[in-house]
Amino acid sequence: MTAPGVYSTADLLAALPVDAVVAFAVLTRVAAMMMTAPAFGDFTLSPRIRLAIALAVTAALAPAVETYFPKIAAAPDAYAISTLIAGEAAIGLFLGLVARVIASALNVAGQIIAMQMGLSLAQVFDPSQETQGAIIGGFLAVLGTTMIFATDMHHLLLAALRDSYLLFAPGGAISVGDMAETIIGTLSFAFSLGVRLAAPFIVFGLVFYAGAGILNRLMPQAQVFFMLMPANLILGLMLLMLTTGLMMTTFLGAFEGRLSLFIR
Repeated sequence: MTAPGVYSTADLLAALPVDAVVAFAVLTRVAAMMMTAPAFGDFTLSPRIRLAIALAVTAALAPAVETYFPKIAAAPDAYAISTLIAGEAAIGLFLGLVARVIASALNVAGQIIAMQMGLSLAQVFDPSQETQGAIIGGFLAVLGTTMIFATDMHHLLLAALRDSYLLFAPGGAISVGDMAETIIGTLSFAFSLGVRLAAPFIVFGLVFYAGAGILNRLMPQAQVFFMLMPANLILGLMLLMLTTGLMMTTFLGAFEGRLSLFIR
């Protein structure tokens, strides 16, 4: 029993119309994805803008996916609503994390490239990781985010969110094992993609440092590695200039291919 004028959580939930429950459930899935997805979830984006985007997507999506929700009683109990909301949040986080892990391939490539160019100690704040990172990694992360919006790849995130109601029915059982397997597979794919993006610089580093080692053996008195550092930096920047377009094309193709698995 509650005191007069004091309402319990169950009473408040029971007082909500069914449409409001569905709309809040859709908002939960959308907001969870927006919180973790690349670009949308970056802390540099104002929370007010993020909330406005989530509300706009929810307003457009809720009427289309209302039929996928199980029939909700006129006076739903708190446990049923809590279970539904928790499931929606888990699905949204899963979709956002998959996209975030794919985007992290650019940070892996940036770290490898910076190490080969001798810039691994040049640290800047990386907005995508919210921590210090190699300057090349921060550059590629910002460029990748820009290219996602410039090429309308962010529509894939919205399409995957829309079709997620076909793959993950609201109120249904969540396969934690399948989600974990997908995340692990995506993480492995992202690391492999990062190494492949940096492959030209790995070859460049092997050839350059092998040549420097041979030259050092021929001229033991000279500080060969110290003398060749400017050449290493200049050649690395030239190679970066020549391969950035190819790296972005490869990254966007991989981003599209991986997210297309969630589109029906």
